[in-house]
Amino acid sequence: MARGWFTLETELMLRYAVIGRPIAHSRSPDIHRAFAEQTGKALHYDRIEGSAEHFEQDVRRFFATGGSGLNVTLPFKERARAMADRVSVRAKVAGAANTLGMQGHDLWADNTDGIGLVRDLMDNLGRVLVGARVLMLGAGGAARGVVQPLAQAGVAALHIANRTEARARHLVEDLVGACPGMSLQHHAWQALDWLAPFDVVINATSTAVGGELPKLPTGLFASDGLAYDMGYGSEPTPFLRVAAEIGAVRLADGLGMLVEQAAAAFELWHDVRPDTKPVIDTLRA
Repeated sequence: MARGWFTLETELMLRYAVIGRPIAHSRSPDIHRAFAEQTGKALHYDRIEGSAEHFEQDVRRFFATGGSGLNVTLPFKERARAMADRVSVRAKVAGAANTLGMQGHDLWADNTDGIGLVRDLMDNLGRVLVGARVLMLGAGGAARGVVQPLAQAGVAALHIANRTEARARHLVEDLVGACPGMSLQHHAWQALDWLAPFDVVINATSTAVGGELPKLPTGLFASDGLAYDMGYGSEPTPFLRVAAEIGAVRLADGLGMLVEQAAAAFELWHDVRPDTKPVIDTLRA
């Protein structure tokens, strides 16, 4: 009897999920369940292992069978944006979406990665971004998704360095028009020697989970400079270890960004903003 009641209750809850490949490691269910408990929302949140061949069908099936919202992670963010009927300005500029929902018969898409980064930097880490000089390492999708929100937060100059400078140049050319008031420049990695120092250096490369980080020069960080890695783990990432060795005073990984982007998605779906600090503290512990 108890099991039957549990099944009925689950079926009556609003259904949400995160879709990606691979997805077993995702912390999104833990985060959204914590938000739901905190805000008194009754919901059920799952992981969905997406199919490279049938991602769009997977998304449509989820919503057709009563799903209320989807978070989207690698490698499907660009496809999520492309399939949506209505796309936010943030998702258009980013070229990718990490949050999907339905309004009537329309699938809408948004991107909360950038606002998640900005809120983590400003609210959780106390970093003043107005007038800051920021260096972004990497020019892939992770970098693209946060450039405009950094401009909107008041960053004075954003320098993007990449192993292949042409990729950084293409990114700057694509986004410079969306970032009025911020100096947006591209560089080869070798140019970092004479560009330093920076108030914030953000690692948007994949070195948090593997790969080699090109050599970083001493003097890269300002006197109170912050090294920030979008990746996270139980141990300091390779970038953060190198940053500490060359003089970064403050180090932070992307766990706070993960929770903050989830909170922004939760607010889009439920029109209430959860308190992120206790969730970050729990995950960190």
